[in-house]
Amino acid sequence: MTVSNVPASEPYSAEQRQQSADSAAHVPAPSGSRRAAMASTVGAIVDWYDFFLYGTAAALVFGPMFFPSENPTVGTLASLGSFAVGFVFRPIGGAIFGHFGDRVGRRKMLVITILIMGLASTAIGLLPNYAAIGIAAPILLICLRAIQGIAVGGEWGGAALMAVENAPKNKRNFLASGVQIGSFLGLLLGTLAFSLVTNLTTDRQFETWGWRLPFLISIVFALVGLWIRSGVPESKVFEEIEEAKKKQTAPLLEALKTSPKQILAIIGMRLVDQSTFYIGFTFSLVYVKNYTDTPPSSVLNASMVALVLAVPATSFWGFLADRFGPRWFYIIGPLCAAAAGIPFFSALDSGSMPMMILGFFILINLGHNISTSVQQTWFTDMFDARIRYSGAGFGYAVAGAVGGFVPLIATALLDESGNWTPVVILLAGASAVALATGLWSYKWTGQQR
Repeated sequence: MTVSNVPASEPYSAEQRQQSADSAAHVPAPSGSRRAAMASTVGAIVDWYDFFLYGTAAALVFGPMFFPSENPTVGTLASLGSFAVGFVFRPIGGAIFGHFGDRVGRRKMLVITILIMGLASTAIGLLPNYAAIGIAAPILLICLRAIQGIAVGGEWGGAALMAVENAPKNKRNFLASGVQIGSFLGLLLGTLAFSLVTNLTTDRQFETWGWRLPFLISIVFALVGLWIRSGVPESKVFEEIEEAKKKQTAPLLEALKTSPKQILAIIGMRLVDQSTFYIGFTFSLVYVKNYTDTPPSSVLNASMVALVLAVPATSFWGFLADRFGPRWFYIIGPLCAAAAGIPFFSALDSGSMPMMILGFFILINLGHNISTSVQQTWFTDMFDARIRYSGAGFGYAVAGAVGGFVPLIATALLDESGNWTPVVILLAGASAVALATGLWSYKWTGQQR
């Protein structure tokens, strides 16, 4: 691969980024492509299981356990605030792992992220609550959440690059969609773990020790993921830019200097998946628990159907994107997300399982998955290979930091208004920004369709 010698003060041209993307897509061994995609998917399952597990616990149990208050809403807000801490630290992880991912290698960083995540989550499962050690309990919980945020901040960039940079040109979206599928499977496993624990324990048992079990098994998942990722070779593209990376001293600074619009575009485009995801899987639990007669367990069960459907759906959208080009997916996806708010909350109010499954399908399998199926290729293609772990990974992590506050903002809007209308407006506005940003940024991918 030939890497253009572009001065740090000048942005990379669309032609140079396209050359980099074309080289990333040219991999002669299909078995290697599938192996890299599998490792990205499996590792993502483990990392996101741990990260999203916290969100479910924050909505259901962390309030009274670690943030006790006479006002339940205050305790819930504090709990969701600790959930958001992980997102605040994601850009730090994106910057750290992006730097070394561009300098040392993608695979090595992915091994480290999965190990850190597993240890932090296991420690949360062992942490005494407020009644046992007082103020130290929430402080330690927040510190562990920050460590989770740093680890997951470096996850997407490396996983996406391992899949995209090793994929044949005509299967890039399909194979790279496994990164998003891994996040859904991780959430599915976390949701399933909590559902099993809540069904097999009494309320007292669950609050005392049951909620800890899903966190404690994290170390087992981490070791499995560590073993799988350790056996995968380095990205082909990274190996081919040996001379260029030796001259690289600060890839993130170079990305911020040469490609700031691309980073901003990623942040704007991700508003659609951040709003749909966290309204669907975190805020919905807060809403039904405090404002409806619908049991949270029913919402968990309905959401698991959407998670199961996400596996074939996301792969199918990725397959279509390889065939027809990705542009339409950032038009149709945000439009579906903007239209999903009213039917989704109406379904939660009804308590009907078929209606809730349909609501989740519209919000997640259409509004969320259509857009995210093309993010891996879209975001990485906007950057030169020498700085794309830093550039795309940092932008993705910053967007995640913004998205982490969605449940907190939605809860505050709900508490102020007493109904879900402002939350629907929030969802529609975020989707509109994502659509406009997608149309604006497509030119930087170097794709012609």
